Amino acid sequence: MKIALLDSGIGLLPAAAALRALRPDADLVLTNDPDGMPWGPRTPADLTEHALACARAAVELRPDVLVVACNTASVHALDALRAELEPGIPVIGTVPAIKPAARGGGQVAIWATPATTGSAYQRGLIDEFGGAAEVTEVGCPGLADAVDRADEAALTAAIAAAAARTPAGVRAIVLGCTHYEMVEDRIRAAVAPTAAPDLELFGSADAVAAQALRRAPAAALARTGGGTLTVLQTGRPGPLPTVALRYPQGRALQSPAAAPAC
Repeated sequence: MKIALLDSGIGLLPAAAALRALRPDADLVLTNDPDGMPWGPRTPADLTEHALACARAAVELRPDVLVVACNTASVHALDALRAELEPGIPVIGTVPAIKPAARGGGQVAIWATPATTGSAYQRGLIDEFGGAAEVTEVGCPGLADAVDRADEAALTAAIAAAAARTPAGVRAIVLGCTHYEMVEDRIRAAVAPTAAPDLELFGSADAVAAQALRRAPAAALARTGGGTLTVLQTGRPGPLPTVALRYPQGRALQSPAAAPAC
């Protein structure tokens, strides 16, 4: 089977690594947009056009499923992607893990990009799944970009700034941007001094990977792939970006089973 994953940058790595763990034989197509990133400052219409262009490049390789491995693109472009590609290709969005995080009540923070923070989409999820939890939205300007560049100084500054805006006593943090899962340990360390002792962080990668396999056509699930990896950078074939190997999720895609595809 073949699964495509879409993001502006390397935020698709956590979901790709989760899929690799569940189906080592799956052929993965990573389609991102280094020429157009970051997407967060773009208007919803402009962002949607960039997401559609990345999706169309991946569709040329005939994937069985497309994963929108980006919270911001899921907020603004998911409907357009589904309108164009479904039912031929199932399109899986990325939803912040508010429901499981809020289940225990108490203080819950959602770290997300400025484009997602305060959006009607995220507010709707909070209203629907927040329950008795006290949910605070924490915008994290610059954090996704710093992850994309593996910029140590920028990472430290962005995480510290978001930690300072996170309520004391927080019991759970929802990682509302796929990039943030790659620096989960750094986020935990920054928040821990003022957080509840049982602090939990909730990402989406595992749930998104499982949903992709649930939505995949039965014939695709039964088909064994070669575990190949194809990378499209603004529509052009290329290598896995060197910066991806700075993170364990990127290194997980460089296993012997994940030989590059031509």
